[in-house]
Amino acid sequence: MNDNLLNQDWTPASLLRFAFPTIAMMIFMGLYTVVDTIFVAQFVNTDALSSINIVCPVINFTVGLGTMLATGGNAIISRKMGAGDTQEAKEIFTLLVIVGAALGVILLLGGTIWSNDIIYALGASGRLFPYCKDYLMLLFLFLPANMLQTLFSNLFVTAGKPELGFGLSILSGAANIVLDYLFIVPCGLGIRGAALGTGFGYLIPTAVGLACFTRSKGALCFTKPRWNWTVIAESCWNGSSEMVGQLASAITTFLFNREMMKLLGEDGVGAITILIYSQFLLNTLYIGFSMGVAPIVGFCYGNKNHAQQKNVFSICIQFIAVASGITFLLSLFGSPHIVELFAGKNTKVYEIAAEGFSVFSYSFLFCGLNIFTSAMFTALSNGKVSALLSFFRTFVLLGGGILLLPRFWGLAGLWLAAPLAEGIIFLASIACLLCYQKEYL
Repeated sequence: MNDNLLNQDWTPASLLRFAFPTIAMMIFMGLYTVVDTIFVAQFVNTDALSSINIVCPVINFTVGLGTMLATGGNAIISRKMGAGDTQEAKEIFTLLVIVGAALGVILLLGGTIWSNDIIYALGASGRLFPYCKDYLMLLFLFLPANMLQTLFSNLFVTAGKPELGFGLSILSGAANIVLDYLFIVPCGLGIRGAALGTGFGYLIPTAVGLACFTRSKGALCFTKPRWNWTVIAESCWNGSSEMVGQLASAITTFLFNREMMKLLGEDGVGAITILIYSQFLLNTLYIGFSMGVAPIVGFCYGNKNHAQQKNVFSICIQFIAVASGITFLLSLFGSPHIVELFAGKNTKVYEIAAEGFSVFSYSFLFCGLNIFTSAMFTALSNGKVSALLSFFRTFVLLGGGILLLPRFWGLAGLWLAAPLAEGIIFLASIACLLCYQKEYL
């Protein structure tokens, strides 16, 4: 009898069925993150919305650390499971959760002590500083929970419990939406209410994950760990592309904010906030799919099942191609309605954001394959290629585009930065897949 869900002959239907809870989880996480910002925009003001984007790099960094440990560790854990080393897989899993919790506490202490310096360093104006301070000080209290819920959202899939991760994302997202409304509107807490709603949303999957993996006797559960610096280092290296991706998101968000503040002031920051959060929502389809299939790719690689590996890869490429076309059309033709959720049609923020979306949308033709390729190389324990792709996609091309293109074309150059970066890395991703075809497929 085969008790491991990862060990089966995959078809398009079975693979999508396995990945669906993770896809839905990520989409729902994107939705409730966007709803969070919509409440702030509608019931506080667009300055508060801009402030969330100013401090967003702090959240990017936290999620990056958690995702780095989770995805990098996933590659090791699923490989060990595929090779039949279940006890070692459990020890590695437990070790990574402990390391993640410790990092969360360090971030909480450091962030609380140096909060003012962090906010000013991120580019807050005097007008935005009070909103940034109120939001970030409360959110720092929940950073350990944010770290653990990021770990668990990835590790539920490897443990063969993607439905639990999906259910928790629904529950925490719904709680976040309800609490946001209650704290912001009836309680009148403003942007502090948004921070509290988000923080309590982190606590739900964290608490359930701790309880589940403490009591579970399944494929993954807590056990007595063995301290192993090599495993921690390999996890960080394997997941470095995800850390690079989140760190780059933090830096590019900072650069977008800085350039917009120069060009159009606080209204420009509000507009770019709308585009960044909308982009995150639309990209959750690719992120969720890549997270969902990563344990399968890692298991097939560890099990040396090359035929199944090739089959899984073929199904994934077909899905990405179809999803990319649908997402592009949705963003291109639906962007006015998306922007209107955040800002009224007669506002300057709406005018700026709607104009930007008409150019920004073309990035969705390319980013699906870019996200999947990076995740696939991570799952195959080839962190080097994955990190290089992420580094050039974000730091070099997107960051460079934000800095240079506005010098030549002003605001239009700023909008062009994302499609141009994604298009170039799209070609590089295809080249990497062809280069490593014989080794992995």
